[in-house]
Amino acid sequence: MNKKVLFVSLGCDKNLVDTEVMLGLLQNAGFELTYEEAEADVIVVNTCCFIGDAKEESINTILEMAAWKERGRCQALVVTGCLAERYREEVLTEMPEVDAVLGTTSYEEIVRVITGLFSGEMHTQVFRDINALPQNGGERILTTGGHYAFLKIAEGCDKRCTYCVIPSVRGNYRSVPMEQLILEARLLAAKGVKELILIAQETTLYGVDLYGHKALPELLARLSEIPGIFWIRLQYCYPEEITEELIAAIRDLPKVCHYLDIPIQHASDRVLRRMGRRTTREDITGIIRHLREEIPDIALRTTLITGFPGESEEDFEQLMDFVDEMEFDRLGVFPYSQEEGTPAAAMPDQIPEEVKLTRRDEVMELQQDIAFAAAEDLVGRELTVMVEGYLSDGDVYAARTYRDSPNVDGYLFLPSEENLMTGDLVRVRVTGAAEYDLLGEIIKG
Repeated sequence: MNKKVLFVSLGCDKNLVDTEVMLGLLQNAGFELTYEEAEADVIVVNTCCFIGDAKEESINTILEMAAWKERGRCQALVVTGCLAERYREEVLTEMPEVDAVLGTTSYEEIVRVITGLFSGEMHTQVFRDINALPQNGGERILTTGGHYAFLKIAEGCDKRCTYCVIPSVRGNYRSVPMEQLILEARLLAAKGVKELILIAQETTLYGVDLYGHKALPELLARLSEIPGIFWIRLQYCYPEEITEELIAAIRDLPKVCHYLDIPIQHASDRVLRRMGRRTTREDITGIIRHLREEIPDIALRTTLITGFPGESEEDFEQLMDFVDEMEFDRLGVFPYSQEEGTPAAAMPDQIPEEVKLTRRDEVMELQQDIAFAAAEDLVGRELTVMVEGYLSDGDVYAARTYRDSPNVDGYLFLPSEENLMTGDLVRVRVTGAAEYDLLGEIIKG
């Protein structure tokens, strides 16, 4: 079918993988992909609804794309992803501009649905069992530049944190079979991917449902054997699920970056209990110290929530003390979002929005000082970096160290007399620090 398709992917990296799979399926079916709204015959919006801001962005994007049915050549608008799953009826009834809706486990039907739209099958809904596991077969169009790719190793979550809607839109935890992941990783390496970033709602539980044990260390070992892959990065590792075997794999497998993303959300035991988290401050402190003892150069990233219902000034001070004590290399903070249908939304003592935001800003101000000092401490170190691209206005290359995950962390800026290509791995010496970013020079020879 000689039709042009435009995709808008919102939300997390896990959603982006679904988008890349749909792009691959459509291209293989003969559709042409475009980045220009005015040229698109059909527009697909892959939505997010994790927090209120994400939900609002998804709705606004749908309405913005719907306008191209009036001023462009667009004939059909498709909505997929988490917002579509969570509000499946409302999307079609309250947004008549939308022609089809696909749930989080039915994106493999994208070709059939779009083909049907051009045959007159409007207002289509396709929803499968929320606990199904789609089979993508490695058919993906990479949107990350080709030198790195996200490898989604599991779907869903069993944790049931009281603030989170993910289990209701993504289902229970389901690991992707290891052989399927190895095949997908080999296909990605054959396309030129040099860095694999392992993602899931929780990567640390990988394999428990399939193999009866946590198989992430084994998966890391097998991925490390794939030629062409140089870096393997782990994200979304819950602290209570980190094992000695996993620590050993990170420490001993040369391709695995000494980098770990550990979402902890808070440090007050009272707030952690109300959140439905399974750790205490003592637990979290213990695993962080142990990680740094075993892997002294490990870079640790975390995320926190401020303004959770009932968070007192004392709770917040405990959080600030914890951030000051732990000195995370990377840290993000979100003000609590009251999501309908979650236990936390019905809790008493909801915190005013301005208090949530003020507390968020205070944590980030503290973390800024910590991050700037950590960057200064790296001056003089020799590191391998991956080139991201050339910045003509600064006449420098932007690169990432093992400490920097794409889109969320910093860069190392590198002047070079020789031409470098995106994805090149270069040995550098850190010569300076500029807030969250670094400056460097190539080590000759």
